[in-house]
Amino acid sequence: MADVFRALDDETRRLILDELAASDGQTLFEICTLLTMRHGLGSTRQAISQHLAVLESAGLVVTERRGRSKFHFFNSEPLAAITQRWPVAEKGSST
Repeated sequence: MADVFRALDDETRRLILDELAASDGQTLFEICTLLTMRHGLGSTRQAISQHLAVLESAGLVVTERRGRSKFHFFNSEPLAAITQRWPVAEKGSST
């Protein structure tokens, strides 16, 4: 679980997850393009690739190779594990 928190500690990685949550199954080129166009990030492909590697090692991103292309998919299971560990109390609850 510590890997998930470390992965989420970086704004660029959170933006990558936002983009994958909005449109899953993107290539590195597509992710870089969206980050530049929507968020004004000028990071290199290598830097974004390193961010994706951190997200993948934390289990937040899974990849699939199709021919020469590698597609990235958002995996919400590690986040669900966090919410199960610390459930949110309902409003008005005394807990």
